[in-house]
Amino acid sequence: MRISDLGEFGLIELVQQWTQAAEPDSSLASQAQLRIAVPNGDDTAAITFPDGPATELYTTDTMVDGVHFTSATTPWHDLGWKAIASNISDVAAMGGDPVAALITLGLPAYTAVADIKELYAGMTEICGQYGARIIGGDMVRSPVAFVTVALTGIASGPPMVRTAAEPGHLVAVTGPVGSSAGGLRQLLAGADGDQYAESELIRQHRRPRPHIAAGKALVSAGVRSAMDVSDGLADDLGKLCAASGVSAIIHADQAPTLPALKSAFPDDWLDLALYGGEDYVLLFTASPDIMDVAMRKLLHAAAVVGEITEGTPGVVSVRDSAGKPVERGGAGWDHFAG
Repeated sequence: MRISDLGEFGLIELVQQWTQAAEPDSSLASQAQLRIAVPNGDDTAAITFPDGPATELYTTDTMVDGVHFTSATTPWHDLGWKAIASNISDVAAMGGDPVAALITLGLPAYTAVADIKELYAGMTEICGQYGARIIGGDMVRSPVAFVTVALTGIASGPPMVRTAAEPGHLVAVTGPVGSSAGGLRQLLAGADGDQYAESELIRQHRRPRPHIAAGKALVSAGVRSAMDVSDGLADDLGKLCAASGVSAIIHADQAPTLPALKSAFPDDWLDLALYGGEDYVLLFTASPDIMDVAMRKLLHAAAVVGEITEGTPGVVSVRDSAGKPVERGGAGWDHFAG
């Protein structure tokens, strides 16, 4: 059966069935979920947020077939997971919890209904694990498949922002970088990826886990400057620096990576770590005393990778263990680059 056999409203009815997820375990999200005023199925969805000192968060992201994913590298189930994960990661970067998602699908008429069921299975799976809920959306016919997720969230503390980095701050990440890019390269190198079925790097590429707990730990430590790593460590740090009007230095030998990345790509692991993207760890800056508190809260997961300096806004230099400049070997993701 194909979606052209069901029509839009028949498919919407199925989606309503597929998104009957279990109650989330996040206390903030649970409170908000119990106050849903207009649920899935109407022109819009409406939520009355819980009383108290909370900041509402809103983010959106789109994944397009042939641009962000292909059927050869990303099964529909994993696409659903990843489409939600990229948005939850944005909420994590603010120190918040995800609450409610609106899903917009653009689909060719020949798309199999079974594929869309798998897509929603992936989305509801990650929503259930992170305490979010799909409450509505839209569907349109499109010559190419795309998924747009709009996600709301709640932050109980002051959100972290890109504009608060200062000279003298240390720069750190909450986990390893380069894994997703390594996994994608493995998939592209194989006919169908079967030979890498158990690859840790491919799992990181297809099923990234947003760092929600780490984001809240950073807020509690006093960190005020952060963003998630979606377009590559070096380029994302450049964006943070541009927003804050500062420069930065990355110490290449301090970039945390999985052993599997260095093993699979002994010559290219650093380029993948610096410019690969889609790691969805958090990049943050803080003064040395606050950084010390943050690192104790994050334990072994995080690593200091550089420092914020005065200089041309947005300029990031990479240095080796001897302090010498490292020539740029790649570039982060840019939708509109030539």
